[in-house]
Amino acid sequence: MASGDEKYRSLLRGDEEKNTKWRFGVPPNYDVVNKLFEEERTNVWPVGSLEERVQSLVKNFEMEMFHKISTTDFRTIDLNKFTFCLNGRKPLSIEETSKLGGYNPFLQTSIPEEYRYYNAAKETAASSHQAFTATFPRGFALEIIQVYSGPPDIVFKFRHWGYMEGAFKSHAPTGERIEFFGVAIFKVNENDIILGVEFFFDPGELLGKLMKGPCLDGSVEKAVSSCPILRNTGKQQMKK
Repeated sequence: MASGDEKYRSLLRGDEEKNTKWRFGVPPNYDVVNKLFEEERTNVWPVGSLEERVQSLVKNFEMEMFHKISTTDFRTIDLNKFTFCLNGRKPLSIEETSKLGGYNPFLQTSIPEEYRYYNAAKETAASSHQAFTATFPRGFALEIIQVYSGPPDIVFKFRHWGYMEGAFKSHAPTGERIEFFGVAIFKVNENDIILGVEFFFDPGELLGKLMKGPCLDGSVEKAVSSCPILRNTGKQQMKK
């Protein structure tokens, strides 16, 4: 169950969520990842500051995207106007985004299917969740590094990180810290309800680091060696 004193995701507090349909049956518990966040964040933003407000908005948004089944239970977004865009790709509606589920909207790619070690189009919300929670047993923490502009067009830099203490697909754990940085734009209305989001980062950078551990069957090593994109991320990482 969700902790009653959840500090960073206010939408998990109170009675508003008592009828929410949760993807995995119960509200998420963020105690473990909150501990990692507090131990290794680079900034402690003052309560009420623009940075703290943006960080709270993003954490609540990601919580709903990952853990709520019904879009009608979402409270961070405008269901009629919301769009999700990754790296300038065609924007997705909330229905399309929710259908992909989990990490999949964030790992879309134009790489030919035969080179996709992680194929977001074929993964489900459940399989995505299982893969990443197994890889990062202490969670995959998020912090806001810098806010470049405030509402209505919030532009910010973010950092995601965790420790690869579990296997990712067929790759053995390395125990190393895996992190990446990106920039995002959140368009909000006067009530800070999200109308659209755009994320800019390199999914190949993340996947390349997750493929650093020894592969059990060699199939991925073959794909990496022949793929012009992953060849410059995963394979070089594996040689280090």
